[in-house]
Amino acid sequence: MVDIATVRRLALAVLGAADRSRDGRLAFEAAGKGFAWTYMRRVSPKKPRIPDLDVLAVRCAIERKEMLIAAAPDRFFDDDHYRGYPAVLVRLAAIGGDELEGLLREGVEFNAQKTRKR
Repeated sequence: MVDIATVRRLALAVLGAADRSRDGRLAFEAAGKGFAWTYMRRVSPKKPRIPDLDVLAVRCAIERKEMLIAAAPDRFFDDDHYRGYPAVLVRLAAIGGDELEGLLREGVEFNAQKTRKR
């Protein structure tokens, strides 16, 4: 299980990371690109999304996302809003610090690779 303080500590340990959290939501970026943020849950189709601090969205390749969800659906998932988007949803109560740290580093590297390809 990972709490908010641990998420913040792990995210800020990534080289070049900055904390852009505000309004009760976590948000981290490196080189101006977001790599992890609080999941915004839609509780009703006609209502606005609300922050769900129990879930973190982390950037990753779609292939990696699909692999993570297939291998550990208790820790990783997707929803209609994120389907086809290069980020996996992580249940913080079900993941360990070491695994999350690796995912956060992968998120920064994924963004860096996208920038280099341009």
